Amino acid sequence: MRPGGVALALLVAVSLYGSRSVRASSSDEAFVRKTVSSHDIVIFSKSYCPYCKRAKAVFAELNQVPYVVELDQREDGSDIQDALGDMVGRRTVPQVFIKGKHLGGSDDTVEAYENGSLAKLLGINVDDDDDDDDL
Repeated sequence: MRPGGVALALLVAVSLYGSRSVRASSSDEAFVRKTVSSHDIVIFSKSYCPYCKRAKAVFAELNQVPYVVELDQREDGSDIQDALGDMVGRRTVPQVFIKGKHLGGSDDTVEAYENGSLAKLLGINVDDDDDDDDL
């Protein structure tokens, strides 16, 4: 390969394969917006993801039932995940929404649970006697 050829090949490979800059369709974004506005608690998840399971466990601890969209069990799951990436700046799962507002991922959800802000967002009282550090 001639000088500069490796750099050119790398540039071509990155531009073809390395970037997911494909914009999500407006119908996928509309699905996310409608879902988030229709439920108090929404988790965009993948059924096998341990971080998603941890976020779901927080709501079980609070006796709250979230509306869960399992992206790996939907044909359009990848498209919805792209839409989430465009909308909130993250493609990772879980992505948690409370009363129409983006809370964040698993760590954000656990932190909000532990500091009491999640219960406040949900408008529920939590018994402080139950210090559950298992999450």
